[in-house]
Amino acid sequence: MVGTLSASDGAVRALRLPVPRGPLSADLVALLTGEPGHAVPEVPDGADPYGDDFQLTLHTCYELHYQGFQEVDPEWEWDPGLLRLRAELERRFRTALRSDVPGGGDVDAELERLLTAPATGGLPGWLSTEGTWWQLREYFVHRSVYHHKEADPVAWVIPRLRGRAKAGLVAIEFDEFGGGRADRIHARLYADLLRGAGLADDYLHYLDIVPAPMLALVDMMSMFGLHRSLRGALVGHFAAVEISSSPASQLLAETLHRFSAHPDCLRFYREHVTADAVHEQVVRREVLGDLLAREPGLAESVVFGIQATDFLESRCAESMLRYWQAGDSSLRATDR
Repeated sequence: MVGTLSASDGAVRALRLPVPRGPLSADLVALLTGEPGHAVPEVPDGADPYGDDFQLTLHTCYELHYQGFQEVDPEWEWDPGLLRLRAELERRFRTALRSDVPGGGDVDAELERLLTAPATGGLPGWLSTEGTWWQLREYFVHRSVYHHKEADPVAWVIPRLRGRAKAGLVAIEFDEFGGGRADRIHARLYADLLRGAGLADDYLHYLDIVPAPMLALVDMMSMFGLHRSLRGALVGHFAAVEISSSPASQLLAETLHRFSAHPDCLRFYREHVTADAVHEQVVRREVLGDLLAREPGLAESVVFGIQATDFLESRCAESMLRYWQAGDSSLRATDR
């Protein structure tokens, strides 16, 4: 259980390569400690696109485009062989996602479904009625892999938008990045939440113990952000997050208040209650509205982004609940 974990000392640390979770991630981690240009492993037939080994390998490839690793030559970021490996992982991941969501092109129906979803549903609803403090802390650990990046992959879509869609998305991103104040960057607010809960706040500190369902959600964001062809899916994902965030944040803020949590824990969710209620309107009217007016052919991609986000979020919730309802920790064990 996460109760055995403690807060960091606040020092800024370079990210280390993760502990492998299978043969593919082990081969990649070993490869990245050498010079770029060496032969890159092949993705084995039958690899589970939602499994730990697969998702950690993809996450490690993507991290080279974010903060990188202290042991890794920065030139690996654009190594042709590694990009081919990443492309094959992405192809299989996209294929799996498309087969696991219904698809379609009715964006309005998808938005209506999100808007009419019960406010008490999902994992935040369960935590508000059944959750314990150690389960909330584990939830924070899972979400740390997401919230340490939160707005970063969305920024990649900015040069791929025009007009009101671009202006609206930039306005939201400006809020996500603190409105020009470093202490109000949402990733910083989440780091403060972690410390307030007695957890380590340094970047991706808990990567090794967060299981595949959350890695898949974060990898989906990176995949959508890095591909111009998936700009509609990225905007669909962004819309799904902004529409569902405010009611979920309200539930979590109320839950944390009942536990007399540190003010920094409440601050993060209270910020999202107000900010995301505004963001929801902007993303629906300005970003989605203008994007689809300019490029109506992106409707199916937008729907895919919404549905894939919902699907992967549900997998995360189901995984955590399965362990918690059995009285077990939902986090991975590691020797590191």
